[in-house]
Parts: sequence; C-alpha cells; structure tokens
Amino acid sequence: MNYKNTNAARTTITRDLKTIDGKTDGNIYEAIVIMAKRSNQIAKEMKDELTSKLEEFATTQDNLEEIFENREQIEISKFYERLPKPHSIAIQELLEDKIYIRQPEVVEPKETSEK
Repeated sequence: MNYKNTNAARTTITRDLKTIDGKTDGNIYEAIVIMAKRSNQIAKEMKDELTSKLEEFATTQDNLEEIFENREQIEISKFYERLPKPHSIAIQELLEDKIYIRQPEVVEPKETSEK
C-alpha cells in the first residue's frame, strides 16, 4: 500500500461521530471494530515493509563506528516515524469509503418436525 499519498491526519483531530457511524448503518461500535481491524492490518503491513528495508543494513559484527555512520538507515526510520499512524489511515479510509465491509449472512437453523 502506498502510505505516502494518503491524506490522513498526521496529528490528533476531533472527529464527528455522526459521520463515522453513518458509514456503518448508525452503529458506532461496529465502525470502531472495523477501524480497529483495518488499523491492525495497516500496522502489520507497515512493520513488515520497514523490517524488510532495515534487513538490508543488518550486520553480523558489532562495530560502533558503522552503527553511527549509517545515515540511510536513519533516514528510512525517520520517514516511517513521520507517516500518519495506522489508526488515522483507517479512519480516513472509512470516511472515504475505501474499506469494504463484508457482513456474514446469519443462517437460521431449520426446524425439524417430529412425527
């Protein structure tokens, strides 16, 4: 996912609950659960991406000079620190209708007639 082009808030802002619960048929708790699940997915994706990028800099030797001089690794870490937090991205995706919400159908048990 491309997190650079998201227009999610990078700071804390107050949200109107009516706009959020309007996305899930008026159920704010369902909206919170959906955003929490999406936030966890985003956080996992970001962590995996960051880990794969930082693995390139992994060394088997402990050399203090090399640790302090690795500017590329520092820049990558700073980039990920400046990104919006996963929960902000999830809220923005919900507000922009980018989250697909799948409702499982409730199957009612069939009544058996005894003779």
